[in-house]
Amino acid sequence: MKVLSCEDHALFRDGLRGVVAELPGTPELVDVATAAEMFRALDADADIGLVLLDLTLPDADGLDALRTLRREHPLVGVAVISASESALDVREALDAGAVGFIPKSGDREELRGALEQILRGGAYVPEGLLAGAAETAGLTPRQLDVAALVAKGLTNAEIADVLEIGAGTVKTHVAAILEALDVSNRTEAVSALIERGVVRR
Repeated sequence: MKVLSCEDHALFRDGLRGVVAELPGTPELVDVATAAEMFRALDADADIGLVLLDLTLPDADGLDALRTLRREHPLVGVAVISASESALDVREALDAGAVGFIPKSGDREELRGALEQILRGGAYVPEGLLAGAAETAGLTPRQLDVAALVAKGLTNAEIADVLEIGAGTVKTHVAAILEALDVSNRTEAVSALIERGVVRR
């Protein structure tokens, strides 16, 4: 089996190559720097069984690339390796089908252990990040969807269109979000959600 690394930082790519070379069975590592190169490599090589995907790519949103990858190549495992430790990123990556979320802040031993666990068929998320991903500030899943769109600056009407729900329902969700966060307006809500790692800046 081959491992494909989609990472545009050459220094981290070199370090990752060294770690993969130490893994049992010494999997062959394929390096690409963009989402476009990743999809071309996957289409051309059926031996790729695991993708190590950075969320910050020069030509695509990493989470969008992850969702497309899982849809078009459902038999290929995906582990996110990211500088982000946002609870929202972790939760969205796992919801999109990632088998692991490996922070770049970890040391070489953590990275190697995570990859060994994933290659054995397991999953990997550091305990601290998993706890953060589970922290929802007391919001329901639908309220989290609304909160993420509020954080992007969408109006109630726009949120209603995106989520295909009524504008009145959105208004109710926004009111519940403000109450749960103990804030008085949307701006304060967004600040509170960012501070708790529930949404991204």
